[in-house]
Amino acid sequence: MVARAYTVAFEGVEARPVEVQCAITAGLPGISLVGLPDKAVSEARERVRSALGSMAIALPSKRITINLSPADLPKEGSHYDLPIALALLAALEIIPADAVESTCSLGELSLDGALLPVIGALPAAMSAAEAQRTLLCPKGSGAEAAWAGAAQVIGAASLADVVRHYTGQSPLPPAEPGEVSEDTAARDLVDVRGQERAKRALEIAAAGRHHLIMVGPPGSGKSMLAARLPGILPPLSPREALETSMIHSLAGLIQEGGISRTRPFRAPHHTASMAAIVGGGRRAAPGEISLAHNGVLFMDEFPEFSRAVLETLRQPVETGEVVVARANAHVTYPCRFLLMAAANPCRCGHLADPARACNRAPACGAEYMGRISGPLMDRFDLRLEVPPVAYTDLDLPASGEGSADISARVVAARALQETRFHDRPGMYLNADAEGEALTEIATPDAEGRALLTRVADRFGLTARGYHRVLRVARTIADLDGSETVRQPHVAEAVSYRLSAAATQ
Repeated sequence: MVARAYTVAFEGVEARPVEVQCAITAGLPGISLVGLPDKAVSEARERVRSALGSMAIALPSKRITINLSPADLPKEGSHYDLPIALALLAALEIIPADAVESTCSLGELSLDGALLPVIGALPAAMSAAEAQRTLLCPKGSGAEAAWAGAAQVIGAASLADVVRHYTGQSPLPPAEPGEVSEDTAARDLVDVRGQERAKRALEIAAAGRHHLIMVGPPGSGKSMLAARLPGILPPLSPREALETSMIHSLAGLIQEGGISRTRPFRAPHHTASMAAIVGGGRRAAPGEISLAHNGVLFMDEFPEFSRAVLETLRQPVETGEVVVARANAHVTYPCRFLLMAAANPCRCGHLADPARACNRAPACGAEYMGRISGPLMDRFDLRLEVPPVAYTDLDLPASGEGSADISARVVAARALQETRFHDRPGMYLNADAEGEALTEIATPDAEGRALLTRVADRFGLTARGYHRVLRVARTIADLDGSETVRQPHVAEAVSYRLSAAATQ
């Protein structure tokens, strides 16, 4: 008799079904585990043996063979402990085999039989729903998995609880979704003195998910502005929250099973490696660009990142997904994010101040900003020069609008875009518009077309740059509540495209 249990193997955000087969035959006593397991999976034999021993369940003096099918799919992680234990218990006829076969399970066993939380519970629940199976997982992962909503989720604290559940002695109740957490500590733009043009650029970037680069001397407020961008972004929609949470589940970032409606804000250090930014490593884990999916990726000291890391951003910011190809893995992660970069104008940071600039100015500025390639710079919709703020202005009363007022306009503009693109697959915001859709929604009036033609001829806009100006102009029109893109909208969009500080 061959007993079967089911679990999943993770390939990116996809959870592929895995069948765990257990056969007990005559032969030299021992447990043989086959099916391309990694070290953590191979060690499951000892954890399962000890967990069963803690329940006074003795293994027979026979040959136990456990196969993880498909055998050519790499198996990684400790979550195979529970399905291996279930298949073995079913083969020993301790729990019903048919009940085990109708369940998808994952979980790590401790030596005393307790079940420990594992990563990937949410994608596993989605896979279980597709296979019309119940998901059995550790109690600590149940609240997270229950967010899938499409499959029944059972959370158990120990292997003994699982046995009592399947034998009908003490059935386990279905798990309930965790709390929806909101960020109540968002920083307010009213704290920023001056920089009204920068605040306007943040509003435009947030409304249409347009990539933004800020260039200015040290202390001008670039990082302060970036930290306040999440405060004007609308909360994640249910679809976006599920997409983002599946990636965070694989990265082990979901705490206490709660789903956050706050958009991700990732700010990696400029010493981060390519694998950390794009994704990769031994298990092809998601990188910062995927962890920022549906949110913001802020890269301070942008030119200080290695050239290889910067160049890898060119494709993801265009396509909204990244393919992590390794010798033993080939996975795709979504990464629709708002790229926000900040940079000093030169290495010393005082290029525009003759009294403080180094003796290599202005050549040092061109050399420093030259670390950002032209094709990458071409992908920034908004290029902003952030001037220094006089210390005498810091004591002035707060002026300008706060984050709440700006956020209201951003939400209204995004609502217009949601209606506009509801029947266009793959398009959600103005930054996604292309082809006929872009022509249809963003063609300016006659004066706007004439202005854009003159700018394109005078400054040599690329085709990508031309289209990005149109997208920004469409977002500005949405913020203005205008159905058509007019000349003032085009003029403002062009002014951000041709910032002198970011085009040296």
